[in-house]
Amino acid sequence: MLRLRFTKPSTLRFWQLAFFWAILSVTAFTRIQADDDNLLQQVHQFLYEETQALGEEVVIDLRPPSPHLPECVQPEPFLANANQAPLGRVSVGVRCGEDGRQVRYLQAQIDVIGDYVVAARDIERGTLITSSMLSERGGNLGDLSAQALTAEEDIVGKIAQRPIRSGSVFLAHYLQAPHLVERGQRVTVIAQGSAFRVSREGEALEDGALGEQIRVRFGPREIMTARVAERGILVVDF
Repeated sequence: MLRLRFTKPSTLRFWQLAFFWAILSVTAFTRIQADDDNLLQQVHQFLYEETQALGEEVVIDLRPPSPHLPECVQPEPFLANANQAPLGRVSVGVRCGEDGRQVRYLQAQIDVIGDYVVAARDIERGTLITSSMLSERGGNLGDLSAQALTAEEDIVGKIAQRPIRSGSVFLAHYLQAPHLVERGQRVTVIAQGSAFRVSREGEALEDGALGEQIRVRFGPREIMTARVAERGILVVDF
């Protein structure tokens, strides 16, 4: 006796539709995965370029973007905090689209193995820092404070604003550049441009370190802001 088994048209249509949607889902997932891979690759390359000069070895751990976000067209990565070295936990912004109006943020952990400077001995408050007071130490720069000064040139020539123990890392607020101009001091102000250079004397109204902008008085009603260039000398650029 021959027995045949038939599938009802409605059931067959259901499985055809299910198979069709499964293919679409796999295709969409593959496309999204490719978009995410491209975005991660560009952000990773950006971070590598930003950190390669910081140490001998760089390890970048980048978290993938949310799967619910749309594709990022023409991604342009940037550092959310451009004033700090990209070390430790870092937020990376990415501008998307031709006009860059869409912005999203990715989180990264950046570990850099390199050398940094520490105090070679105890340093008292008010001490002018010299190279003989420093020593080098190796380690993960990402473990240091965001305010840590790791290069000797950022430390030598500055004055300790608090006692610093031997072996301590130098933080930015521990140090201050020495004043090259004192409040009430008679100073020379040089005004210069592409085709001229004139100078006149005035009175500094505040203390100033190298590169700082301070106010200078020339007369009862004439006050100008100038940049400290060297001891007793200020400059105004036009």
